[in-house]
Amino acid sequence: MMKIDHIALRPEEASEVIEMALSDHVSFAHIKQQYGLSEKQVKRLMRDTLKTGSYRAWRKRVNEFGSRREFYK
Repeated sequence: MMKIDHIALRPEEASEVIEMALSDHVSFAHIKQQYGLSEKQVKRLMRDTLKTGSYRAWRKRVNEFGSRREFYK
């Protein structure tokens, strides 16, 4: 079990959340609906799981969505 701010995820669930977060077509809202994780919790999971460079590249890509954030991330 992996704990993210009081929410316990099985390893396969954590992998699914990471896969969804890496996808440019899945929003944080969809992840919250399916797994109950907030955007902050998803970011923490990603930071704790990915290598530093991979996490920074992911965050940069997420931030570049800017005005389309409500549709993507």
